[in-house]
Amino acid sequence: MRHAIGLARLCPKSTTAFAVGAVIVGADGVELADGFSRETDPKVHAEEAALNKLGDEPSTRDALAHATIYSTLEPCSQRGSADRVPCTDRILAAGIRRVVIAWREPATFVTNCVGVEKLREHGIEVIELADMADEAMSMNRHLDLN
Repeated sequence: MRHAIGLARLCPKSTTAFAVGAVIVGADGVELADGFSRETDPKVHAEEAALNKLGDEPSTRDALAHATIYSTLEPCSQRGSADRVPCTDRILAAGIRRVVIAWREPATFVTNCVGVEKLREHGIEVIELADMADEAMSMNRHLDLN
């Protein structure tokens, strides 16, 4: 999670989106990919950026079935950009079985994010590291975090 927090600090500042970092780690503890919000374009989310770096080969799909994705913020369940797939759907499609987050998405931009609930409904293990929430949201203090 500390690596994901470091990535979130690299995000271009925005008044319309959170700064988020994500790291995908294989079952052996080796990093498979990482990403951060707005890394490749103004609309890309951290989980999306990390997943986009992985191929679709059978070996990658097998690795993802045993991988964990660490995200500083709850994966989105809906997007403000209608042309983008929500991160929860991307995680489900990738076959990742474990998600670790530091804090849940507040109602700043989406009034009812249900990323954690949707993942759990699909049998994904979701772990919340509440003790890391302050550090993970620190680069977002300029936003309304209610």
